[in-house]
Amino acid sequence: MFSAVIDAKPLNDYKLHLLFKNGEEGIFDMRPYLDLEVFQPLKNLETFNAVRVSFDTVEWQDEIDIDPETLYAGCEKLITI
Repeated sequence: MFSAVIDAKPLNDYKLHLLFKNGEEGIFDMRPYLDLEVFQPLKNLETFNAVRVSFDTVEWQDEIDIDPETLYAGCEKLITI
């Protein structure tokens, strides 16, 4: 199931707090991706922390992005009461 990202905040340890259009929230861990060539610039915390929402997903400088379906499927969903 695909849901667009509408907000993203960087957290410690290369994690992202994401809010999806369907109202769900989750934590996505980018650490497993950082050794892939395209994501290696994100090892720089200043670069990683400059995350922004763009076209239903997250993006960093130099057009580094990740598929929103990957984000949604890989998020540890947060339960809200």
